[in-house]
Amino acid sequence: MAELTYREAIARGIAQEMRRDENVVFLGEDVAAAGGVFKGTVGLLEEFGPKRVRDTPISEQAILGAAMGAAMTGLRPVAEIMFSDFFAVCWDIVVNEIAKSRYMTNGQVSFPLVIRSGNGGGLRFGAQHSQSVESWAMAVPGLKVVVPSSPVDVVGLLAASIRDPDPVIFLEAKALYSTKGEVPEGDIHDELGKAKVLRRGDDATLVALGSMVPRAMKAAEQLATTGIDCTVVDVRSLVPLDTQTLLEEIGRTGRLFTVEENPRLCGWGGELVSIVGEEIFYDLDGAPVRITTPHIPLPAADALEDMAIPSVERIAERVQKAMQE
Repeated sequence: MAELTYREAIARGIAQEMRRDENVVFLGEDVAAAGGVFKGTVGLLEEFGPKRVRDTPISEQAILGAAMGAAMTGLRPVAEIMFSDFFAVCWDIVVNEIAKSRYMTNGQVSFPLVIRSGNGGGLRFGAQHSQSVESWAMAVPGLKVVVPSSPVDVVGLLAASIRDPDPVIFLEAKALYSTKGEVPEGDIHDELGKAKVLRRGDDATLVALGSMVPRAMKAAEQLATTGIDCTVVDVRSLVPLDTQTLLEEIGRTGRLFTVEENPRLCGWGGELVSIVGEEIFYDLDGAPVRITTPHIPLPAADALEDMAIPSVERIAERVQKAMQE
């Protein structure tokens, strides 16, 4: 058992799959010689060489165009878009080409590719480099969307994503890059579409994603001291979504609180609330509550950014208030 940072787990996960399958290739801006702008791909060039680990021009369209073509010809590319905000530059390729071409060719062409990207705020990068875009991707038919919250999940979910026959958007929480966790030795292969229950309580269910998972866990610990015992569920995969686990845990406690870094309007929590309302409405003991970032461009100023993104204190206060109403 080794202790790795979230960023070290990225290189571990990619290397594991490149050793296993020679068709796995990796490309992106500054990912080879520099080891990635967030130092998440250190050592890959040295081990696998410049034919399989390639630096690209500063062009998101070129990166994904090359990845799409590679996938069509039998390779399993992993492509990096440095900041998830930059999906806006190449969204046409993602939405109209990568996501739809398998369907439009009736399965004659497959697209086993992974698009990795640093996602979310917390590092004072401002409105153009701090967006949480998971709900953008979730809304596009033909894409799978994965957001790990721990080093071990980074490795396991990367493996599952790379081995998957469909295109996967793999969003890494930038605020978690320096966090540490234990990762077992040997091959690690997780499963897409499986949420993880991290803490089980009887009073309320907190459903969180990415960087909000450790905050939800800390909030649950605080709430326990006030007599409110919370379940915490890490969604991990938005598409496919593990509705079975989510509905079981929400129905068991009768209370739902989503903890979302994305802006409130059209966030993934709204979809979950809709599913809960349709499937287990009469199991609820109160209205679902969404704890989110406001519908604003994210500020760069530290105090303002901290105010916008759900904090441990805001999560705990909002749950406590709702449980007392």
